[in-house]
Amino acid sequence: MNVASPSALIRLLGVTKVYGQGPAAFKALDGVDLQVQAGEFVAVMGPSGSGKSTAMNILGCLDTPTAGEYRFRGVRVDQLDRDARARLRRHHFGFVFQGFNLLARTSALENVELPLLYRGESAAARHALAREALASVGLQGWEGHTPGELSGGQQQRVAIARAIVTRPTVLLADEPTGNLDTQRGREIMALLVDLNHSRGITVLMVTHEPEMAAFAGRIVRFVDGRVADDRPNGAPTDTASAEAKPATTDADAGTGAAGPVVADLPEAC
Repeated sequence: MNVASPSALIRLLGVTKVYGQGPAAFKALDGVDLQVQAGEFVAVMGPSGSGKSTAMNILGCLDTPTAGEYRFRGVRVDQLDRDARARLRRHHFGFVFQGFNLLARTSALENVELPLLYRGESAAARHALAREALASVGLQGWEGHTPGELSGGQQQRVAIARAIVTRPTVLLADEPTGNLDTQRGREIMALLVDLNHSRGITVLMVTHEPEMAAFAGRIVRFVDGRVADDRPNGAPTDTASAEAKPATTDADAGTGAAGPVVADLPEAC
């Protein structure tokens, strides 16, 4: 268990989440304490119904706790209004899902541009940043292909490019290898590790697969809405044989230090 650190990038303090009321109430999270330092790669595991996905939804500002505190760079996220949480989500978080969630009739380039469209970026900026993101995941030359023309591994790379095109501080990945075979899964994991190492992106990944969790530097296990185990992974899986194209290490590619300072988060995030 990590020692509490007030300087942690992310902190959950006594977080509880209850769905429903009265006799039908269900406590999905029960007093969760969790902290994540900038630049960590954390795998979150646990059986179905353990609360791990609920915790990730709260971390990604997709849901709010019933009780307790959620702090991001020291700011009380649980006290922000809906619009401020949306700004925080747009500027600091990238999301990768098991089902890829790509628009079927839309090119890879256009899929990756979507988060930039929501942020109001110009067409020229969207095109340039989306091409850069696709190149960084090994898909240069595939910009015009639709999801139906790509393999499962390639579709997940497009989804990762879409998640990192905004240069997020944190990447939240929910079962990112769940729809892939073992080799493609290892390649995606090697890519996530490279993004973590070369860009300093903090990665939190939900997975049921011990082989994929082994790539992380730390493994947190949830049981019955609580953190049952939290320990470093002393020997993360070596990614050298996993054939992932390295992400760009250009200093302008975005790191955990990017984005507004703590005092400006509610207004400028």
